[in-house]
Amino acid sequence: MVLREIDAAAAADIAKFEVMLEKYLAGDLPEDVFRVFRLNNGIYGQRQGGTNQMVRIKLPYGTVEPDQLEMLAHVADTYSRGWGHITTRQNVQFHFVELRQVPEVMRQLASVGLTTREACGDTVRNVMGCHLAGACPYEALDISPWAEATFQHLLRHPFAQRLPRKFKVNFSGCSTDCGQAMFNDVGVVATTRTHDDGTVEPGFRVYIAGGLGATPHPALALEEFTSREDLLPTIESVLRVFEQTGNRRNKLRARLKWVVDQLGFEEVQQRILSTRKFLLASSSWPGGIPEIVEKLGDAPAGRAAGVAPTPIGQGTPVAIRGTRPFEQWESANVVRGAAKGTVSAIAYARLGDVTSAQLRALAAVQRELGLEVRVTNRQNIAFRGLSEAQLPVLHERLDAIGMARPGAELARDVVACPGADTCNLAVTQSRGLADAIGDALEGAGLAEVGGVRINISGCTNSCGQHHAVDIGFFGAERRVHGTSAPGYQLLLGGYVGEEQIHFGEKALRLPAKSAPEAAVRVVGRFAEEREAGESFRGWMDRVGGAKAIADRLRDLDSFPTPDEAPDFYVDYGETGPYEAIVGDSECAT
Repeated sequence: MVLREIDAAAAADIAKFEVMLEKYLAGDLPEDVFRVFRLNNGIYGQRQGGTNQMVRIKLPYGTVEPDQLEMLAHVADTYSRGWGHITTRQNVQFHFVELRQVPEVMRQLASVGLTTREACGDTVRNVMGCHLAGACPYEALDISPWAEATFQHLLRHPFAQRLPRKFKVNFSGCSTDCGQAMFNDVGVVATTRTHDDGTVEPGFRVYIAGGLGATPHPALALEEFTSREDLLPTIESVLRVFEQTGNRRNKLRARLKWVVDQLGFEEVQQRILSTRKFLLASSSWPGGIPEIVEKLGDAPAGRAAGVAPTPIGQGTPVAIRGTRPFEQWESANVVRGAAKGTVSAIAYARLGDVTSAQLRALAAVQRELGLEVRVTNRQNIAFRGLSEAQLPVLHERLDAIGMARPGAELARDVVACPGADTCNLAVTQSRGLADAIGDALEGAGLAEVGGVRINISGCTNSCGQHHAVDIGFFGAERRVHGTSAPGYQLLLGGYVGEEQIHFGEKALRLPAKSAPEAAVRVVGRFAEEREAGESFRGWMDRVGGAKAIADRLRDLDSFPTPDEAPDFYVDYGETGPYEAIVGDSECAT
């Protein structure tokens, strides 16, 4: 790998972390103070307690380079469990890192240009972006340099160090919204407007105050059109208004969505636009076209002549074609249509997990073929800039490391948060359920049904984004037959796209061990009953909605006694009786 000189700001962060860590270990820094400091530096406690830590590494808008992949492999082998986890926010996480080793991990990451700074805590989190930005046949602008400019501007920003709560920014290059702008504090969607003289101006539509969690809120359009020159001042103005008005007494009602709930949208809108108007007087004014955008350019990819653009986004009617493995992978995992004459392809990472050997192999093929790589919000890896001739080579390389299964936009691509494996707030083993659902779909011959997304969270907080997909589950403790048992709430019909969002509707509660069968029945019924090109949401509404679908699943919401079926009282991956153990929430620290 190619090591770089660690920049001064990163070196200062690491040096300060070392000093604060020594004070904490010596008993000279209170636990609550060190916790806030630690989180702001991307280091998160685990339910195992002690000095086990999760290290979260930002990959702004998902971009990653070969030397960085190799460093991630090194960290996995040297400090963690031999593998890393891609999150739904385009981070990579490593668990069971010893606290005393964190400064060295930070230093090695910084040597390849990676940072954990503000990956956790009440800060501006990783700036997300569509994984196809700059290669998408539908985009109005390439949002990549804009996401980079936003990341650079807000990292270590003085107004972003001790916010009332976390603050999330997301970019999409078109209304398809593959970046999922519609449930973020700031969601930016590239668009255009036509002037009276017929000229077309590219710019953005900025949405604010979206969020998931236990109480989801759809993002709201701040204004009809935001110019390219005004984009960064607009984002900073939203940040400033949130910093000033967020609830600092109750963390459960501290996100920007609650500011809108309290003050009203019109008042929040007026404050943001007023702040932007006078931001010119601030020393941090970021107006005009950012230097990085001028340097890289933001022209859209366009469409290749004679090539039908591949449908993308939630509900994409993917159909497996051919009998050879390459043909099947190509039909599900390849996106065509960019005028640059290239195609993109998705490497499938089951449950978002990537081993150190896979990370090194991904770096090797990225170098060999001269490609761009981005991680996706569905926990996979996108290769971009491919020629048609390179597709078989990429498939061969991915097949050798177990990442060539047709997965993109197919039912087998189940997304899950880490769950009770490591998280203090989770009450169920969401990863175990995801694995079980995947196996059940494979066994039923339904894993390659297209146009259906399944997401799982281990609690109500929606780190697995269960609200925003066709079939969602979130974990909940059930009390039955005088004891505790792992359970899930099933939601149906969540959808993000076309600059709108529908949150999943509650269907019914289920024992954890019945959830895979429920998923099989719903996916199977959808596959059998849907009309040509019909989305899951369209099918659901046509057959009577979530409750009507749930009526055919009522037999699954039944717990046998512990004597009749003891496995119903043991969670996935566990060996002893189920306990809903919830620790202190570092998410709300």
